[in-house]
Amino acid sequence: MTFIAGIGSAIGPIVAVFVAAALASILITPRIRRIVLRYRIVDRPNARRVNRRPIPRSGGLAVAASFLAVAGVFLMVNEQANLVSVPPSLHPLDVAALLVGGAVAAALGAMDDLFNLRARWQFLGQIALAAGAVALGVRIDIVNDPFGAGIITLEPQIVAIGFTMFWIVGMINSINWIDGLDGLSTGVAIIASVTLGLISLSTRVNQPLIAVLCFVLAGALLGFLRWNFHPAKIFSGTSGVQFVGYTLAILSILGTAKVAVALLVLGVPIIDTFWIIVRRLMQRRSPFKPDRQHIHHRLLDLGLSHRQTVLLIYGVCTTLAVLALTLTGASLLYTFLVVFIASGLVLFAPTRGDFGRPDELEAEAYEPEPAASDGP
Repeated sequence: MTFIAGIGSAIGPIVAVFVAAALASILITPRIRRIVLRYRIVDRPNARRVNRRPIPRSGGLAVAASFLAVAGVFLMVNEQANLVSVPPSLHPLDVAALLVGGAVAAALGAMDDLFNLRARWQFLGQIALAAGAVALGVRIDIVNDPFGAGIITLEPQIVAIGFTMFWIVGMINSINWIDGLDGLSTGVAIIASVTLGLISLSTRVNQPLIAVLCFVLAGALLGFLRWNFHPAKIFSGTSGVQFVGYTLAILSILGTAKVAVALLVLGVPIIDTFWIIVRRLMQRRSPFKPDRQHIHHRLLDLGLSHRQTVLLIYGVCTTLAVLALTLTGASLLYTFLVVFIASGLVLFAPTRGDFGRPDELEAEAYEPEPAASDGP
């Protein structure tokens, strides 16, 4: 990968927004935690969950607030000072889709954290988010040819619209469904946002402003990880996973070559989502009915500890990120297929955790341990 000639001028703004977003998230998260504890918005233990005591949720609101505040301020300053160049392809409505859509995604997720909405209502909200982004002009019109150096145009227009909505909804659910261990989805999203930021600084994409926005997200997530890593003091909640999934989806669309990169970097959660849906359908169950069969659960059942599982998935995602930055064309596709097959073997292989049918597992009684102190 070759970086753009003017990368030096972008380093200062990138470092500044990264640090600002991280500090904002570190400071905001404990305040969000106190608020959600006051209203008893907590994630309670059950047979499917890993946490052994009630943990406050909706911590993703701190990530959303930090990102929106720092990104908004930087965009206003950049308009006057021209710190980094704005790509000609970036329309003001694209920025509106990113910022306003992200705020709406966090708000819809917060409603689920508060009211525990049914999966169908969450799904309808995700479709509405994707439709709103498409209405504002965010669209995947072309994709890189995986077997050559050219591009494939998505025609007719309804195909591009359908693929874009599928990508946004799929990204949200991929982040959502891997959010099962302390710090897991947060760390994976950090790796993805940094990778998208680096690829935005390459000569094949050349979008330094998008790179800055990617590093704003990475900083906000890193600050939150201070409170979310095992043992977590607060969970991201639906507000967090919807905001992060939506924002990553939009950032990956705003520019060429980044959808393929995001597909590989987020290969673990994306493929986990696919295989889980296949497994549930094979068991004649609703694909949206939660269970304890995700890849992180399977790794725990194989004997890995909580931290070991999270760090292993971090390592896999980091390796895929490096490959995404160095490989092109068919090599990206072949690497994705290898991860696809390997993940399927892990998810379908028997483990010592396979006892009883899924419905029996969910019906087991669970006695929670006493809750720990509410202090951060």
